[in-house]
Amino acid sequence: MNRVVAAARRWIGTPYYHQASVRGAGTDCLGLVRGVWRELYGSEPETVPAYSRDWAEPQGLEILFAAAGRHLTAIAPIETLSSGELLLFRMRDTGIAKHLGIVGDSGASPTFIHAYSGHGVVETSLSAPWRRRVAARFAFPPIHTEEN
Repeated sequence: MNRVVAAARRWIGTPYYHQASVRGAGTDCLGLVRGVWRELYGSEPETVPAYSRDWAEPQGLEILFAAAGRHLTAIAPIETLSSGELLLFRMRDTGIAKHLGIVGDSGASPTFIHAYSGHGVVETSLSAPWRRRVAARFAFPPIHTEEN
């Protein structure tokens, strides 16, 4: 199994808590990605400042998009979906991208792992309504281990 997916699935059942990133105790969508990153790479790539639930939507700032671009590799939309990719979602057509998830299963019935209010961390079908909201896809950097 993909190491990113395995790490993300260990968070399933963690309750939703805005700005948190503690497996089993509480997390939001960014906290899930931060926790997976810490498990795979040892520390976070940058300090995350406090953020509001609207993710600077009134100002039109693409904060998550910019951060993902600094640390992950963008994937062309025409490429086939792969397990372990980071998905960035626009919850409204004209809104900023402000939700994150990690592809669990790819293929005919894709899923993604994400945290959202009222549900916590779950693995959800990447249904047509969710696919329409995907603003960008990113690959995590290679994971260096003793074997590499």
